[in-house]
Amino acid sequence: MYSIGKFAKLIGVTPKTLREWDKLGKLTPILVKENGYRYYSDEQLHEYLRRPAVQQERITIGYCRVSSNKQKDDLERQVENVKSYMIARGYSFDVITDIGSGINYEKRGLLQLMDFIIQGKADRVVVLYKDRLLSFGFELFENLCNRFSVVVEIIDNSEKTEEQELVEDLIQIVTVFSCRLPGKRANKAKKMIKELAENDSSEES
Repeated sequence: MYSIGKFAKLIGVTPKTLREWDKLGKLTPILVKENGYRYYSDEQLHEYLRRPAVQQERITIGYCRVSSNKQKDDLERQVENVKSYMIARGYSFDVITDIGSGINYEKRGLLQLMDFIIQGKADRVVVLYKDRLLSFGFELFENLCNRFSVVVEIIDNSEKTEEQELVEDLIQIVTVFSCRLPGKRANKAKKMIKELAENDSSEES
């Protein structure tokens, strides 16, 4: 038998999706222990993998990201907003979260999102703001989605000023490269990031 985590990985979905399928009666575990742990059989695995691809439901993926661990409260609010949006539209969905720079293309959540798209398991990607997905290269990501018939929905399309976008881009770039600098140079880079962020905040207020 397979634990829910192992089984989810083998069929390319998340444990949360399996729990939802269990509630809907779409795929019920062969065993649920007293502690609530779900287990699936080898037979269920083979039966699922033998299904034609057209029968495997494509779902909406909500993607939420913040740049650092200090913004976890921000991430929670972002997740709630994205969830509320998808629930209101009746989407069958899952949510992927990331903590990391918008110009880091190796984030675990982003790679998982790409897998969902390429494997034909997503029909829609929902993000709160355009830059929560990627700071650079959004058009390339959108083109990839188009090739796999995946719709990208941006909840808040409010335009930022050119100055705001420039400052945010500079902060992202300096943040990434400062991690590669030694000692004093890294400290100078961090000071620059702080000054850029403070100047941007003061201009907004």
